[in-house]
Amino acid sequence: MTTYHNDGDRDGVNNQEYVLTTSNVKSGTFGKLFSCSADGALFAQPLWVPNVNIGGGVHNVIVAATMRDSVFVFDADASPCVTYWHQTLIPTGETYGNWNDVGNDDIYPDIGILGTPVIDPSTNNIFVVTKTKTNATTYHQRIHALSMATGAEVSGGPVDITATNVTSTGNCEGGTTMVFDPLWENQRPGLAIANGSVYVAWASHGDTAVWHGWVVGFNTSNLSISGLWNDTLAAVSGETGCRGGIWMSGGAPAVDKDNNIYVLTGNGAFNGTTSFGDSFVKLTTPVLSVADYFTPFNENTMQSTDADLGSSGTSVLFDQTAGPSLMIGGSKNGVIYVVDRTNMGHHNATTDAVVQEWTADGKSFSTPAFWNNTLYYFGIQFGASHQGEMFPFDTGMGMFTTTPSASTTSLFRFTGATPSISASSPTTDGIVWALETGSHGTDHGAALAGPAVLHAFDATNIATELWNSSTVPSDVAGNAVKFTVPTIANGKVYVPTRGNDDTEGGGTIFGEVDVYGLIP
Repeated sequence: MTTYHNDGDRDGVNNQEYVLTTSNVKSGTFGKLFSCSADGALFAQPLWVPNVNIGGGVHNVIVAATMRDSVFVFDADASPCVTYWHQTLIPTGETYGNWNDVGNDDIYPDIGILGTPVIDPSTNNIFVVTKTKTNATTYHQRIHALSMATGAEVSGGPVDITATNVTSTGNCEGGTTMVFDPLWENQRPGLAIANGSVYVAWASHGDTAVWHGWVVGFNTSNLSISGLWNDTLAAVSGETGCRGGIWMSGGAPAVDKDNNIYVLTGNGAFNGTTSFGDSFVKLTTPVLSVADYFTPFNENTMQSTDADLGSSGTSVLFDQTAGPSLMIGGSKNGVIYVVDRTNMGHHNATTDAVVQEWTADGKSFSTPAFWNNTLYYFGIQFGASHQGEMFPFDTGMGMFTTTPSASTTSLFRFTGATPSISASSPTTDGIVWALETGSHGTDHGAALAGPAVLHAFDATNIATELWNSSTVPSDVAGNAVKFTVPTIANGKVYVPTRGNDDTEGGGTIFGEVDVYGLIP
């Protein structure tokens, strides 16, 4: 589990989970085993790596990154928790960021490592982007490469990401060039590795100031820039601003077998040649050029009503024996789009040239999961709780059934959930894991700060809930962080939280990974 949502497909599946089954994940046999404390909230998904030479032996480890710009490497199995190293990546004279500086409390209160890091399996180097500040207006973003064994900087890191090394031509801001602004650009998506480079993407802090959807590739060997793309180069008549942020509710760019990467963009300028707001975009690597795209016919309405496509992450599904190669993503208006990766459909003013689309009863602020020819989608309703749903894929028709075959009895508040699947094969022992994080404590939310709830559902029928962490006091998780994703590996489930911090100065533990498994 070296990357967001398990692999480059972003389908969220671990088909090699041989310990946890639908019969033993239940009260009395499954529960909380131990916790590992950190120095800040964990928005990033924990990553799991087996058989690492560390701490005088060979151990499975968990990598956790915090909003106070620290990286921790914990023993994945030892109880009580063992920390092999932790590295705080803040230069002398700087500190981690604060929500006040960007005038928006969507991310609250600290701003540090937000996007999920990525690990290069060939070297076990950890790539991560930090956000620090000298003062309220002088911010820095840096990409680091860290040795898994020691936490030492490798590959020439860190590299400052600045207006000097990230710049593009274009008139979207009224001039002839546009530059990266480390204060206003929000490194929200998870990182991705493809074709020898690490890919990092950015959006805004709550739609404040001026921003673009940047994607930058950094060579894994020396962190030199291998490719750069700005998704809103040109101003468009009748559309205000540049924008086009790539945030995907924390999702990461998907990667196909040919090392193309895919991103979903938010509200922004669109012309189909130099600006690609509200679009699925296919980028070649390592140079990062647009190979194909899809933009809904009502892009202009989506932008004007803040119904952006980019609230959803995307999953690469599969190459059909006879039929299109599929990818899928949602949107803030609840439409689910199934797109042919080899012929994405571009933009038509009256109709969408996609494989399939339908309106679900939940809006997407997550990345869907796909297992055993089934889509698992946990959408949201603003101001209300909503169930998770499963949609079967008809292999004969090459289409999804657009009526859910089952729904969860448990309900999820904003932001819904990005589900993950554990199974012992592509068809057996499937369990859907989802975090309810409605008490995420952002937006000045001390009164709302409360425990995350880990749910386990039978993947063949998610109306059957196997277990959740709220029923037994000893199983209760730390306080929730929105958009977080559990990691399932080797018989354990790792849940990122903010410990007992209420975001307003209460509490003593400001970050925590809670570890669940079979009770000894």
